[in-house]
Order: sequence, then C-alpha cells, then structure tokens
Amino acid sequence: MVFGTISGIISAIWVCIAMNFMDHCNPESMTTGMILGYTSMLVANIFLFIGVRNYRDKFNDGVITFGKALGVGLLIALVAATFYVLSWEIYYFGTDSNFMEIFRESQLKMWQSSGMSEAKIAIELKNFDEFAGMYQNPFFNAAVTYMEILPMGILCALITAIIVRRKTRKQPKIETITESDDTPMLS
Repeated sequence: MVFGTISGIISAIWVCIAMNFMDHCNPESMTTGMILGYTSMLVANIFLFIGVRNYRDKFNDGVITFGKALGVGLLIALVAATFYVLSWEIYYFGTDSNFMEIFRESQLKMWQSSGMSEAKIAIELKNFDEFAGMYQNPFFNAAVTYMEILPMGILCALITAIIVRRKTRKQPKIETITESDDTPMLS
C-alpha cells in the first residue's frame, strides 16, 4: 500500500500538471505531453521495485519467489494505477477540460500532415467522435485510463520479480578475527 500510494501520488500529480499545461497549449504539445506522461509513469514505477525489494528484505526474511514478487509488484502497480485513474476522472469530469477537443485537433493535424486522403480523414474523424462519445461514460473512461498505465506497471512488476527473486536467505558476512604474534593479547 505504501509504495503503491507513493507511486500513485507521483502519477496523479503528473496528471494534474500535464493536463493543466496541455489544456492551455496548442495541439502540437500532445505528443510531448504523452512522452512526458509515460516517462513519469516509468519514474513512478521505481517505487514498485523498491516496494517489492522492501517486502522481501523486511517482511519475508530476505527470501521471495518469482511468483510472490510478481504478486506484490502487481498489487503495487494496481494501487498506483488506481490513484492515476481517480486523479484523471476527477480532473476530466470535475474541470472544464477541453482535452478531447485538443486531442481531436491534434489527430486531425497528424492525419492531414501524413497525406491521408480527405475521405479517410472523414472516416477517422467519425471513429474518433464515436470514441469521444463513449469516453464521456465514467466507467469506459476509467477502463481506457487503466489501459494507459497498467501495461507499464505489469511490465515493471515482471522485470522486478525477475531481479529481486531469491530462493535462499542471503548469508551475512562474518568477519573472523585472527590473532597474530604482533598483536598483544589481554589476559
């Protein structure tokens, strides 16, 4: 819970900052916003690694199987994703965000600059408008938003489980003290 919450708060803060920035910018900033968004998700997932390692070392006596590490990592990812989704839902439905209009304009410019025909653009705009209509449903919106962050969390949980698994307890290093003739002994 602790590490998932930390990761989730980082992601949630990013949502608020990025969307506030993107709502007041031109559509060309959409790609930059997406790159920064996924980068922040990756940074937030560092706490997934720290959390699984912490669980192994402090609560599991330094031992953890791949399956247990994956399970702990997935739970941390789910908590973090839930913070992200809730922050997006609050932002999207609780503010006067014009995200979908900016996103639509960004897509239109991308299609036009790629040389796509007007007929194909019309089809793509129709599909986009249908998606935008479904996106107004909070449950559909939440599902789509989970699909933004959860795949990265699942991948990070998998990589973490591979890295931190340990079948045997790590043996502490024991230093031996040897007596030499040069060292005076106390009696």
